[in-house]
Amino acid sequence: MKRSIPGRTSRDRICVFVLLVGLWQAASAMAGSYWIASPWATVTAFGAALADGTLAFQAAYTLQATALGILIGGVPGVLVPMVLQYWPRVKAILEPYLVAGYGIPKVAIAPLFIVVFGIGIESKVAVVASAVFFIVLFSTRAGIEAASRGLVDMARVAGASGRQIGWHVVLPGAVPYVLGGFRIAVPYAISSAVITELISSNRGLGFMVQSSATDFDTRGVFVALLAITLISLVANGLVVLVERRLLAWRAPSTKTAQVSSFG
Repeated sequence: MKRSIPGRTSRDRICVFVLLVGLWQAASAMAGSYWIASPWATVTAFGAALADGTLAFQAAYTLQATALGILIGGVPGVLVPMVLQYWPRVKAILEPYLVAGYGIPKVAIAPLFIVVFGIGIESKVAVVASAVFFIVLFSTRAGIEAASRGLVDMARVAGASGRQIGWHVVLPGAVPYVLGGFRIAVPYAISSAVITELISSNRGLGFMVQSSATDFDTRGVFVALLAITLISLVANGLVVLVERRLLAWRAPSTKTAQVSSFG
């Protein structure tokens, strides 16, 4: 009996995990645990930080900034391309500025947000929101432009207005692209919050990395990195779960055609 593909995938993932841990252990043995904490030392320190509440305290701050940034940046990221479809001229005017905003490294503007909003959570939320907004915006726009021409034409023949076509035909068809954008944006949002905390903060996982590195505590650095990795994996799993629930109606393959506007 042939092994199923999911079974082989799980086995291969375990093999890769064991290989990575082995390489980590080897690097720690070669460089010394002072420079590279071993996997076992990291897991032990992780458990201790979890038990005394330190890890939960730092992670909660990062998660709060990430969640607020995703909300503030993600909602406009979905709505703006929908609205711009009604004003093609405005869309054409804003196009180069949107591309420029997407292309600016968010790490480069993080210090500016810190100057404007301070070292509190506001600056982290602003950086995360700016990163999420452009990712979701361009993903949603791709979904809008890939809306089925046949469905749009049928809606027009049935007498639907441009607004009705947009909200009841095109937007539901763009949902896979929107969720795909969030799948990309969520890990990026977590890393953006952590990077901003690295630059200037008194709390969060980024601050934990920075303070541990300053004290030459490589175990603390690896504990924070392990926490960030686990949070990213869980967040991605939640997005995938939501995607499966919302897209249960979708056929295995759907042919799409280009459509530039609703009107």
